[in-house]
Amino acid sequence: MRSLKVLILEDHPFQLMALHQMLNAIGIFDVLTAESVEDATQALARRGPVDIAICDLQLEGADGLAMIRHLADNKLATALIIHSSAEQCVIDSVGDLARQLGLNVLGCFQKMASNVVLHQVLLRYVEHGSEPPKVTPVAQFPELQALSETELARSQDQWIAHYQPKVSFDGQVVGVEALVRWHHPVLGVLSPAQFFPAIERADLLDTLSLHVLEQALALSARHRSRTGQALPVAVNIAPQLLAREDFGALVAVALECHGVPASALTLEIVETHSCALDYQQLEELLHLRILGCQLSIDDFGTGVSNLQRLLELPFSELKLPSEFVRGMAQDGKKAAVVAGALMMARRMELSVVVEGVETVDDLLAIKALGRPVMQGYFFARPMPEAELEQWMNDRNRTGTPLSGPAQPAGQLKPCA
Repeated sequence: MRSLKVLILEDHPFQLMALHQMLNAIGIFDVLTAESVEDATQALARRGPVDIAICDLQLEGADGLAMIRHLADNKLATALIIHSSAEQCVIDSVGDLARQLGLNVLGCFQKMASNVVLHQVLLRYVEHGSEPPKVTPVAQFPELQALSETELARSQDQWIAHYQPKVSFDGQVVGVEALVRWHHPVLGVLSPAQFFPAIERADLLDTLSLHVLEQALALSARHRSRTGQALPVAVNIAPQLLAREDFGALVAVALECHGVPASALTLEIVETHSCALDYQQLEELLHLRILGCQLSIDDFGTGVSNLQRLLELPFSELKLPSEFVRGMAQDGKKAAVVAGALMMARRMELSVVVEGVETVDDLLAIKALGRPVMQGYFFARPMPEAELEQWMNDRNRTGTPLSGPAQPAGQLKPCA
């Protein structure tokens, strides 16, 4: 283990000594100790930044949260371990805040963590380097920002729908979600985060949504011509599109044109704080439901998608976002949220789609709570239509169970 410099902030003498001895026992001897935030601040001023700070939260005077803020603001620690007698939910929340402040949080423990646990955490830190994980910024392309509205509109043939399968617990593909990509001839395949700012600036979200809707319905129709059954498709719809008086009529015409039953189309409604649904949009939603379309409340539990909207609007599906699902097997709070949502959905006779299923642990945790429809990298990433068709053929031929990804590694595409 390489030499590390560590700060311990702990006001209980015995626990301070125990932590110090614990570090010495695993070969860490450059240790600063402090019983208060003031003492810790002075020690850092004299000795400079540390590799790791081990912080208590409940102290006399300023609490450990003030220390964490000081460490982050002044870049005085690369990594942090929280070690406190506070409730675990409080410790975990402080850890989340520390990550937002830019600190690499190695662990959030209630006292007293064992030598084994701390040794594993510190060893993992050394093996994976001293820097926190790098977040790759979304690429910004001046070429797109410089395009006029007319030039952007002419590019719509390059806006290609990719499709992520929805899978039931018996391994059946029950539908797909359409997620747009821009296949730019120079810049390559762009994700929505990379080109949506340009689309929004040009006020072309309506055009984009309708373009993806057409592609999704065409896919469903081609599937029907091959198999005799329309493939259920889901398309994201921004609320401002519902403000168009002709939106319901446009959807009805598109369904008739492609020969797809309305029941095979799910419109996923994405709300924003700047564009909440009004009575006119509610009327459009009702027209679509009467037509037979399914309506999904996307990213339920985040943003402005809440219980009140679920009670007010005619949704048929509740979609749980990946934030609640990822790592659920190790997080009891997430599991409780998902279990509550599934129970509520059953009582309200809503179907449920769970996004963000990435691991076997996630799958087993969901199985223990219920059997909703699922999406996620564990099954497949979004892919173009040709790859989707091959993926479905391979799955049907081999009868792939829910035990791992069912696509060749070389065919993975970036997700939204």
